[in-house]
Amino acid sequence: MKVRLFEIFTSVEGEGILYGTKTLFVRLAGCPFTCFYCDTKESLPLDSGKEYDIQEASRLIESNLKKQTYKVNFTGGDPLIQHEAVAELAKFVQSKKIPTYLESSCFDVDKFNHVLPFMDIIKIEFKTKDSEFVDSKHYERLIENALNCLKSSVLTKKTTYIKVVVSSKTELNEFTNLVKNIFNSVSKNQIDGFIIQPTYGIAEPSLELLLSLYDIVYPYYNDVKVVPQLHKFIGAP
Repeated sequence: MKVRLFEIFTSVEGEGILYGTKTLFVRLAGCPFTCFYCDTKESLPLDSGKEYDIQEASRLIESNLKKQTYKVNFTGGDPLIQHEAVAELAKFVQSKKIPTYLESSCFDVDKFNHVLPFMDIIKIEFKTKDSEFVDSKHYERLIENALNCLKSSVLTKKTTYIKVVVSSKTELNEFTNLVKNIFNSVSKNQIDGFIIQPTYGIAEPSLELLLSLYDIVYPYYNDVKVVPQLHKFIGAP
């Protein structure tokens, strides 16, 4: 089995509920989607990065692990593009007694369920229509997959949180419908966080908009947080 990796590096987690933790990032190559705010466009081509066999990639992960690393984050691109390889690498990391973390748009529930047993922490990212993630014809289908991934994750008792990236283009009514769909699928007691993440450096949302989006989530989940990409403020990758 082969895997195509774009980069491996240690940094400070800058997003989500575990921001500030020392993390080894395993960035996989390949993503078919087109979010306008993507900050890792160089890793999107399926032929970017370098190809390794699983044993080589496992040794590379092990050689890059630093002391006191809190978790290993499988990111991209989108890791589900190479789901079989990700499952093998995550299994290797778990054998080292280090928590594994999946960062994905969760576009395919079957691929998600394949890697789920080998992940300890799951970020379910829901895309808004304005993200230009996919064309409108395919949007509903991909949201349905993300909802099914969310249900799988909470049913298996994984540490699970939700992230939604928002921008100045985000429309309140569409965000409201997305939030309703999420909490029609899971209860507030089943998730470990709900993060609203504003875009950085492009189409940045106003404070007024962020507060309005916060107010939409709050009645469903009162521990909702607005958290920007904190690593960018300290110059971390």
